[in-house]
Amino acid sequence: MWNKNILDLDAKEIAETQRVLAKYELRVTDIASPLFKVDWPGAPASKFSPKSDKFHADFGFTQQDDVLRRSIEIAKQFQTDRVRCFDFWRLKDQAPYRKAINQKLRDAAAVAAKSGIKLVLENEMTCNTATAAEAAQVLAAIPDPNLLLNWDPGNAAARWRNSVSRRLPPVAEGRIGHCHCKDVTRKPDGSTEWAAMGSGIIDWVGQFPRAARRRLSPRCQPGNALARRRDHRKNPRGQSWAGMQKELHAAGDL
Repeated sequence: MWNKNILDLDAKEIAETQRVLAKYELRVTDIASPLFKVDWPGAPASKFSPKSDKFHADFGFTQQDDVLRRSIEIAKQFQTDRVRCFDFWRLKDQAPYRKAINQKLRDAAAVAAKSGIKLVLENEMTCNTATAAEAAQVLAAIPDPNLLLNWDPGNAAARWRNSVSRRLPPVAEGRIGHCHCKDVTRKPDGSTEWAAMGSGIIDWVGQFPRAARRRLSPRCQPGNALARRRDHRKNPRGQSWAGMQKELHAAGDL
């Protein structure tokens, strides 16, 4: 908003955002913080580490304690109890660093808990937790109920072919704190492209019985051709919401 990351909003901008939310009777589910979307120190450089800041989030590793503190402040101001986080840019071999990364997540969850805030770890194809299996491993290693999963099947599908319809392991199913709803199509060369809900390869009917009674948010990535269309009939958010409703009905959850 205002070409700023949410953590950089000043008091006037926060007040204006709160006014708009109140006007349209909207509620904030969680704060989309960039927490831990940085390189892990001492590890080989990740090929996914951006050359410039993404979403105006130009924070380094040494600033992550401040990112967490500010995220908690913002969450309180927007009356939500959840802050989204990641687990660092993806390493070619994360095994030597995984225990320390888990400890960093565990410590951050403990800090957040003191303020009544839960962390929701998003599986992100460019970060160390991308797939359902990787998410389950992290949650099993960190049984802290204050660390939940921000499950994004689209991100999992974009990372691995066999992640599209795989069921979440039980340890992850019981700890979904938020769910990003978008779809994915696969091109002939094997690459993927974002799509509106119900128009891609993800088995959302199979996903919904595990996620529908938790927090859901239909999404459409702003960088693709769909999102640039301004014709309301072709609006990607409208398409995703319509597709989401259709699949919720099919799953018996709406």
